[in-house]
Amino acid sequence: MVNVGGKDITSRRAVARCNVQMSPATSAAITSASLPKGDVIATARIAGIQAAKKTSDLIPLCHPLMLSAVTVNISVGEGVVAIEAIVETTGQTGVEMEALTACSVAALTIYDMCKSADKSMVIGELALWEKSGGRSGSFQRPE
Repeated sequence: MVNVGGKDITSRRAVARCNVQMSPATSAAITSASLPKGDVIATARIAGIQAAKKTSDLIPLCHPLMLSAVTVNISVGEGVVAIEAIVETTGQTGVEMEALTACSVAALTIYDMCKSADKSMVIGELALWEKSGGRSGSFQRPE
């Protein structure tokens, strides 16, 4: 692991996003809560939050962090579910991996809960959209 002991403690924030492409019928089934496994959005939101908290268990050499806040926003459109994870902490290293992990696991949960209706779903466009705090400063992905 990289030694972060000499780094300043600062407020850190990261935002990651991804999409799950699917048939319009599948996104309609999510919206109408008619899938057999239950409430897809609530389950995916909780899965993303849990994943952010467990990132250091999943990613080798990733520092375990005390997270101040994790928010997973999920919106359903026609044929797509958009996921955004916002993670915050005050510490010596950033939370980019936690935000990306939250998005990934929320997307995988959506896939798992909807696979009986649509095995052709595609998880994609996972990216860090912004980060702040730390020595390297701020980053903002162009729209």
